[in-house]
Amino acid sequence: MILSAEKSVLSGEVAVPASKSHTIRALTLATLARGKSVISNPLDSADTRSCVGACRALGAEIHADGETWTVQGAAGRLRVAENVIDVQNSGTTLYIALGMAALVDGWNVLTGDHQTRRRTAQNLIAALNALGARVESMLSNGCAPILVHGPLQGGQASLACPTSQYLTSLLIAAPLARLDSTIVATQLNEEPYVLMTLDWLRKLNVQVTHRNLREFTIPGGQEYSAFEGRIQGDFSSATFFLCAAALTGSEITLRGLDMDDAQGDKEVVNMLRKMGAETQALPGAVRICGRGLKGVELDLNATPDALPALAITACFAKGTTKLLNVPQARIKETDRIRVMREVVNALGGKAEELPDGLVVHGVGLRGGKAPGHADHRVVMACAIAGLASEKPVEVDTAEAVSITFPSFVDLMTRCGARMKITE
Repeated sequence: MILSAEKSVLSGEVAVPASKSHTIRALTLATLARGKSVISNPLDSADTRSCVGACRALGAEIHADGETWTVQGAAGRLRVAENVIDVQNSGTTLYIALGMAALVDGWNVLTGDHQTRRRTAQNLIAALNALGARVESMLSNGCAPILVHGPLQGGQASLACPTSQYLTSLLIAAPLARLDSTIVATQLNEEPYVLMTLDWLRKLNVQVTHRNLREFTIPGGQEYSAFEGRIQGDFSSATFFLCAAALTGSEITLRGLDMDDAQGDKEVVNMLRKMGAETQALPGAVRICGRGLKGVELDLNATPDALPALAITACFAKGTTKLLNVPQARIKETDRIRVMREVVNALGGKAEELPDGLVVHGVGLRGGKAPGHADHRVVMACAIAGLASEKPVEVDTAEAVSITFPSFVDLMTRCGARMKITE
């Protein structure tokens, strides 16, 4: 499918869809819990549906229709799945489900689509083995398909985390191990997402202590209780609207956002303010008004998903913008550093690739055709490029948007974007 966009001015209000990160944590924790959990306002997307499928395969009973999902948990007694667990494009589900499957006294096999099968889980595999599970990559390359046999025993493990999802997987699974666990994070990117996981565990009265997010002590033999909760709006999805308003000089209000939430991408609001946009935090909302943007230097280590949208925004900022300290962007659905450098240059801009980021020069964009690489965040970044480029922008593989943001085009058009999808 082709997503096309042309020069537009945005206005009005947007109800931001629910957080993918929170929805997946809610689903997996409810699966491990004893009793029935109720999740209000979940994100319904391809990634969260992949998580629903994985949790069902491991023993949860899930009713996932409408604006409220219910999960009858397995009380920590997960089962061997009847078939291979296919997480499709959801890397978050793959990593967390590896930890869950390591609790099962039997073999499970986890795999995903072609992009997920290129994303290494080797550091997580080694840590799960150190904690008593038996985990191996079937192709001996650290990637899916992956064989997993538990039960997880506990003990000590060191873990380098180019993605925080490795650590989140262990933090969720280790409380259900037989023995206590100590986990040392020798490297940790994306710290806010670990804080999000710890906040979930705290709310469910699961004990975890840590020293500066580097050494974690987790008592074994704990259990999860059922819960009821509402999912907050997704700052990662909101990033595309925030950046679209900034680069088009528009004013919009995004509803459903809480600046006190643990999501790392809320920092995009401050980044755009630093670039010159006017922003205002309201009760349950954020208002942004685009003004003349200027090039700045931004550390994206805690906000890697924002790189595609910010790379496009930087094309319309006076001067040079540096997006730095985000090497993990290379191990997402695509190598987003390389891909976004190619996209910017293909659309008539000027970007240079660094080992850990991008240098983008504010020379504007001409427009034209760009490859989406079946990466949902790249596709949406190309779409907002068209809102301010000299000529329209067309991006292929637009169906990838459904992975995290099925209503993206609809919400964009409602606030004035001249945007459409065609076969």
